[in-house]
Amino acid sequence: MQIDDQDRRLLRQFQADPSQSAAELAERTGLTRAAAWRRLERLRETGVIRGVRGVIDWRALGYDVEVSLRLTLDKSQSNAFDTVIAAARDIPEVIEIQTFLGRVDLRLSVIARDMPHYQDLYRSRILTLPHIAEIEALMQVATIRQTDTLPL
Repeated sequence: MQIDDQDRRLLRQFQADPSQSAAELAERTGLTRAAAWRRLERLRETGVIRGVRGVIDWRALGYDVEVSLRLTLDKSQSNAFDTVIAAARDIPEVIEIQTFLGRVDLRLSVIARDMPHYQDLYRSRILTLPHIAEIEALMQVATIRQTDTLPL
């Protein structure tokens, strides 16, 4: 799909505040209300805009610990990836799962209320995941930059 400068302006304003109406977006982008609405619909239909979501600050809900776990799997089992991923999805405190090519196979982002909660999760849920050959835990100290905003 071709994106022109007007689409880019519209997307910049949309990602800054997705709750804006088509009329507000039109005013901020110099488009008519109808043109802004048509462009938004086209961007949704073509999958450029995949949805709007509520973002909840898990720290505000009492989760003060985030740990990044790098997993290397025992790939002698043909279904190792699928089995581990399915099991990790069942752990509510796992908020992100990524797969990689290279020495590390998976990365899990795990949140916990405090260190005792994390230790319990680690012992009772993480260490029981199947096909794990090696785990490296990285305790997050600070988030320097985090953005979902694209450079449009």
